[in-house]
Amino acid sequence: MKTLDYIQLDKQKVENVINGLQQLLADFQVYYTNLRGLHWNIKGHSFFVLHSKFEDMYNSAAETIDEIAERILMLGGTPQHQFSNYLQTANIKESGYIDNADKALNNIGETLKVLIAEERELLSLASETKDEVTVAMISDLLKGQEKMIWMLSAYAS
Repeated sequence: MKTLDYIQLDKQKVENVINGLQQLLADFQVYYTNLRGLHWNIKGHSFFVLHSKFEDMYNSAAETIDEIAERILMLGGTPQHQFSNYLQTANIKESGYIDNADKALNNIGETLKVLIAEERELLSLASETKDEVTVAMISDLLKGQEKMIWMLSAYAS
């Protein structure tokens, strides 16, 4: 029994969506790890606010990672799971040590910029494939990330 036989999506067209989801998975895994580092290392007057916010953000990223991996499985793919693969393919790079609020917020903003661009491309691919479930998942991600950019920008002002 294969899921694609029942959900009626074209296997060849879905391959592009799976590839886009694999890319997004790699980038989210690195983003998650970067957020953990920001949470652990942040210092200064904004510590209490940002320490807590970064924890919320990495918990949210962990949930997103699981959703992406499960969607890859639903579409007949196998999610990558080795961090060495993530580091080779991710467009998001490891952030290294950051303890400064301005640098941390800038890092998150730049990361979200990359993720949003990837998601818009994936949204287009999924739409062309008539994969409404992936379209909805990516649309929800975009909605949350655009709100996060707005909130981080307001906080940094």
